[in-house]
Amino acid sequence: MPADEIDEEAPIFAIAVAAELAGMHPQTLRQYDRLGLVVPARTQGGSRRYALRHVKQLREVAALSAEGMSLPAISRLIELENTVRGLRRQVADLEARLRGEADRRSRVFAAGASGSVVSLRSGTRVRRATEVVLWEPRAAAHPDDE
Repeated sequence: MPADEIDEEAPIFAIAVAAELAGMHPQTLRQYDRLGLVVPARTQGGSRRYALRHVKQLREVAALSAEGMSLPAISRLIELENTVRGLRRQVADLEARLRGEADRRSRVFAAGASGSVVSLRSGTRVRRATEVVLWEPRAAAHPDDE
């Protein structure tokens, strides 16, 4: 992570600081924690530790509540947002794995005119007059496969 990027998931704020940043009373944060609206991380001693993401959620809860949305409805909304955030992380992970697999499978090697190994893009044509031996890598063999 670049030095100038802030980790929104790092639980660094004590309840008093998080309450001040959110413009709320600490008792409101305790109530929201009990209701499951905004659930912070806990230290080994049991103290609440809020991340920047939690402070944003607290502000969102206050805004939605001020607009007349009930706390159970806000709770469901936050639950759905958390689900979406987890699914986005999962999709990003799967996309990265898929790119890696595609890169691994798209490599084709040939023997050059001097006998050296040359990497070709998949689908690249070579001149007919050139003798070429192609090799495509397979998945690494497991000891159980032998």
